[in-house]
Amino acid sequence: MKTRRPMVAGNWKMNKTIEEAAELIDALIPRLQEYNNIDLVVCTPYIDLPVAKEKLEGTNIKVGAQNLHWETSGAYTGEISAPMLKDLCDYVIIGHSERRAMFGENDETVNKKVAAALAVGLQPIVCVGETLEENEAGQTDEVVGRMVREGLKGLSSEEASRIVVAYEPVWAIGTGRTATPDQANDIHKNVVRPILREMFGAEVGDGMRILYGGSVKPSNAAELFGQSDIDGGLIGGASLKADDFVGITQGV
Repeated sequence: MKTRRPMVAGNWKMNKTIEEAAELIDALIPRLQEYNNIDLVVCTPYIDLPVAKEKLEGTNIKVGAQNLHWETSGAYTGEISAPMLKDLCDYVIIGHSERRAMFGENDETVNKKVAAALAVGLQPIVCVGETLEENEAGQTDEVVGRMVREGLKGLSSEEASRIVVAYEPVWAIGTGRTATPDQANDIHKNVVRPILREMFGAEVGDGMRILYGGSVKPSNAAELFGQSDIDGGLIGGASLKADDFVGITQGV
């Protein structure tokens, strides 16, 4: 029986104006209030963080950002630092595959961003996952293992206990293709979890949550979340519709 507290986090990506964000949050609040045994998070674009924080204050839904810079301040036009975020949100996504593929993020920058987030009290949701080419070449274990080791390198066990890992096979993100529950759980249980135990000790490694992301929807959520080492989901497109996000939450 799993003892880790489940989490369902929505990654809105580059969607929702401030007005649209307010409408979606207003639709979610009354329908999610009964789920007090789950950590619920909405990770919004930067411009939506203030309205999300205002509307979700005092509810069971937390706010997350989608990225940050590892420096605290400086000549980094267009970037946002951890100290700028810390009063607006509780979580921050780091190392999403879209950031890695399109914006040059790598294991080193992910590691620096994780440290920056932890330094101000933000909880990182650290994304790992292989491409279709890597999957078909049989490199999944190697690639995912490297991302976990390098992304979390140098952290103490106490720091690691505040981190959530999200396994998102790149070939399943936004494609409609989903790893089978057994396939996803195998990576969580036999690749990610053993490395966390090795790096941070059995107690911390067993206690860290590993989410699955990649075309999760209401119809497959319960089967995915019912696996031994899948502790919830990082939800992309389906988090943009209240019915879908609520439906996925019901699958926990």
